[in-house]
Amino acid sequence: MIIFRLIGESFRFAFDALRQNKLRTMLSLLAITIGIFTIIAVFSAVDTFRGKLQASVDKLGSNTIYVQKWPWSFGDNYPWWKYMNRPQPSLRDFEALRERMGNAQGITFEISTNDRTIKYRSNSIEGISVWAASHDFNKTWSFELQEGRYFTENESKNGSPVCILGSDIADGLFDGDDPVGKQVQILGRRLTVIGVFKKEGEDMLGTSLDKNVNIPINFAKGILDIQNERYGPQITVRGNDNVSLEEVESELKGLMRSIHRIKPGQEEDFALNKTTIISNQLDSMFTMVNWAGWIIGGFSILVGGFSIANIMFVSVKERTNIIGIQKSLGAKNYFILLQFIFESISLCILGGLLGLLLVYLIALLLGAVTGFYIILGLNNIALGIWISIIIGTISGFWPAYSASRLDPVEAIRS
Repeated sequence: MIIFRLIGESFRFAFDALRQNKLRTMLSLLAITIGIFTIIAVFSAVDTFRGKLQASVDKLGSNTIYVQKWPWSFGDNYPWWKYMNRPQPSLRDFEALRERMGNAQGITFEISTNDRTIKYRSNSIEGISVWAASHDFNKTWSFELQEGRYFTENESKNGSPVCILGSDIADGLFDGDDPVGKQVQILGRRLTVIGVFKKEGEDMLGTSLDKNVNIPINFAKGILDIQNERYGPQITVRGNDNVSLEEVESELKGLMRSIHRIKPGQEEDFALNKTTIISNQLDSMFTMVNWAGWIIGGFSILVGGFSIANIMFVSVKERTNIIGIQKSLGAKNYFILLQFIFESISLCILGGLLGLLLVYLIALLLGAVTGFYIILGLNNIALGIWISIIIGTISGFWPAYSASRLDPVEAIRS
């Protein structure tokens, strides 16, 4: 019970110091508040951005591999000349993989073309994207339909003039009417709408189907050069759920080398891109941002630590006679030591809570103004409080130690 009484008494001393010397204490706590605010604001912003970006990356598929000409890479020294003469993924590659791939639940050949116009009667929408894909698109891409249905196997195989619209396109063209069964004009052809994608909203990577029109790849062959690099042909492979990504990648690499007749020791003329490449790059980038937050906030906290130590030395000086009385009545050295350490921790926690409150208020303000809400998670709240406790312990130890070593007679006389 004595430890709880000690903590309660320390909090009382801390708040008495705050009440009696408001300006001095608040100025001393300001550095702690700014330091905690800086660190937790950076961490909260990073966590929020990281979560949104990772959600966008996860939508691409954590067990999905993209066979493309150009490897995904980040940085200034991209050796583009090394990959320029590589062939584009072809329908022949796709057909061979579909026949021989054992660890895939879905394989698709896809192309896309942007800045197209779609029309329905007198209504038209510009700047849309048209995706053409083989039949397994519903297995390699995660989506839901709010109206209608997906392509049948015969429609995909025969290249029927049918399409699935993004929700934004459906809303803009049909003004609330049911689009299923109606004909739209796109790419100079008339296509029948058979479905509408469920609204997803724009994500951090722009991977949304809301402004897309999907058509069968065999229909696109008749009006577009699907092997042209401008359409970004790619083969998308999603592995089985019970198979690791490494196994899928290993099998896929072996098959592609066999299909392209690449000899042992020769470098591949294709790229196998996966979402872990993006995730690893995000980890590196946000690690640097976190270190920047620690460095910037650390200087403020360091200054705050000295300020708290100064307050505690002043507090020891002001209460020297009280310390002498306590020791003369039997208070042990550790009791005096812990009393001042807890007081220092109390002041630091107060500064930390003010910093956390500031982060929360600014997050609310930014959310109201920009619509982007930064989440102050429990892990960052706990981190802010732990930093405050550690700084309070370090800053208060030497003043507390000097107080505990006072001679009771000399202390009473002072």
